[in-house]
Amino acid sequence: MADVDDLIRRVSLKALSVEGKLPPTAGVEELVQAEKLLGFPLPPVLARLYREVANGGFGPDYQFFPLLGEGRTAVSVYLEERSMSLSCDAAFWPAGVLPILDWGCGMYAAVDCQSSEGAVLLFEPNPIDNDDWHLAWFVDSKSLINWLETWLSGRGWYEEDADGGGDMQPWEMARARLSEGG
Repeated sequence: MADVDDLIRRVSLKALSVEGKLPPTAGVEELVQAEKLLGFPLPPVLARLYREVANGGFGPDYQFFPLLGEGRTAVSVYLEERSMSLSCDAAFWPAGVLPILDWGCGMYAAVDCQSSEGAVLLFEPNPIDNDDWHLAWFVDSKSLINWLETWLSGRGWYEEDADGGGDMQPWEMARARLSEGG
């Protein structure tokens, strides 16, 4: 756990150096309420970020959503996307995939809360035709820990000076997870 402890410490230090001041952390009650509303637990590292760094307002570019609270939150965006997805002919948002950051233009960073490592996915719906929503999902990182390390090192694809880092791979589980429905 020491590596995760160090990661949380470094994320907190970078967040403070970039933002100057962070929102308060999420309380235990908020975490319990969020997991109840979502219907699934958060991966431990994600829960620790909300509990020990801040309730959103840090991270790459547009920053993490707050977990709960006023305005757009991780929980409210998830519930909205799932509701819209389930009302469409072709589902576009899988169960258990929590949006944590809005990249703009309909794109999200999301954590697969059903994966053991908390894979970070990119939802990029803009080029999709004919409801082929599985083609809108990419693996940004196989784990939240690695995704955070990439942000800390300034090597993310979203960084102005990044060398591109190659193309993201499609999320192979997208079609199956979208077909699972509820």
